[in-house]
Formats: sequence, C-alpha cells, structure tokens
Amino acid sequence: QVQLVESGGGLVQPGGSLRLSCAASGIIVSIYNMGWYRQAAGKERELVAATSGGSTNYGDSVKGRFTISRDNAKNTVYLEMNSLKLEDTAVYYCRAQSRLNSNIVHWGQGTQVTVSS
Repeated sequence: QVQLVESGGGLVQPGGSLRLSCAASGIIVSIYNMGWYRQAAGKERELVAATSGGSTNYGDSVKGRFTISRDNAKNTVYLEMNSLKLEDTAVYYCRAQSRLNSNIVHWGQGTQVTVSS
C-alpha cells in the first residue's frame, strides 16, 4: 500500500521559513515524478514545485523562494520554503506520479501552512 505522509507544516510569520517533508512508503521516490501542490481556501489546487529525474520546476509565485529536493536513501521529498508570504497560506500536498504509467498518481493527506503576523 502506498502512503505519502507530509509533515512540517505550521504557523509562521511573514518572512519566515518552513521545511515540509513527504515520507513515502510503498513506492521508490527515485523512480517517481514527485511534486508539491497547494490549495488555499476557495481556490483550486496549484503546482508549487516538482522534480523529475534531475530536473525541477516551480510555480511562478514561489520561484526563488522555495526549493524542492529529495533524499533517495530516506525515500523522502522536501520542500524548503523561505521568505514566506501571507498568500502562501494553504494546505500543501505531496504528489507522486509513476514514470512508467502516468495514470498512476498518489497523493498525501496534506499539511497546513499558515503565514500570519
């Protein structure tokens, strides 16, 4: 059974930093396309960052502030978030997409990030 377990969310002031973790079981993250998405209240889910092989891509609103990385030995993907803004407040979800079959997609349960003064 595949599980993606996010952690690291919480309350942070504007300008602060957080690091989210996505611990995977049942899959090997090194052979999956891994990504972070977020959904703010009343808005659609959007791409934050993704990594596939050696490449990464980011949503325009987080470029230069967020960094996605993976630790294959720990089977974990991270999202380092710096210079957080009020508009970064959302539930952040980890996503895994099989490279062998793009129809196979797994989601985590999400972790809340709240940026507030």
